Amino acid sequence: MIDTIIFDLGGVLIDWQPDHMYKKIIKDEQQRKWFLETICTMEWNEQQDGGRTIQEANNELITQYPEHRELILAYYDRWEEMLVGPILPTVELFKNIKSSGKYKLYALTNWSAETFPRALELFDFLHWFDGRVVSGEEKTRKPYKEIYDIILNRFSLSPQKTLFIDDNIKNINAAKEIGINCIHFSSPEQLTEELKNKNIFIN
Repeated sequence: MIDTIIFDLGGVLIDWQPDHMYKKIIKDEQQRKWFLETICTMEWNEQQDGGRTIQEANNELITQYPEHRELILAYYDRWEEMLVGPILPTVELFKNIKSSGKYKLYALTNWSAETFPRALELFDFLHWFDGRVVSGEEKTRKPYKEIYDIILNRFSLSPQKTLFIDDNIKNINAAKEIGINCIHFSSPEQLTEELKNKNIFIN
C-alpha cells in the first residue's frame, strides 16, 4: 500500500535543458552539440549537483579551455534561461494527488545548492512538498545509495510503501535496489496511466 510519493524535479516537473539557453549563443547545431558533449557536459554539471561550487567548476574548465571562457561562464550566468518552465500536465497531476490528502509528497532532486534557491522563487509548486532533499546541499547525488538513505531516514519512510518517479533510468534502478517502488517517467500521459495501474488516487 503506497502512502508516499517522491518526485524528481528536472525532466519530470520542470523543463530544464542547457540547450534551451545555448541555442541562443551557439547558433550552429553541430558546434553547440560538440560544446555540450565535450566541455560543459552533463557529467561536469553532475559534480555541481553533488556539491562542488560553481566557481570551482568554472575554474576547472576555463583552465582546460581558456578560448571558451565566455561560453563556459554563460552556463551559470544564464542558467535561468535553461528553464523553459514547469511541465504543466505533470504539475497538475501532482496538484491533484496532493489535494487527495492520501499521500505524503517529497522531492528528491539532483540540483546545485547555489541555484536551487532561485528555483524556489520561480516555481510555487516546489513549496507544496512535505519535504525535499537537494543533492547539492547533501554533497551527494542520485544514483548513489547514500542520497536514498538520506530521504528515507530523514522522513521515516518505508521503501515498500514509497513510490519514486524519475526520468533517469540509472536513478530508478538504484532506487529499486533498495526496495523502493518506481515509475520511470517518460511523459505526463504515461505517468498518469502507470499511477492508475498502481491504484494511486488521482482526482
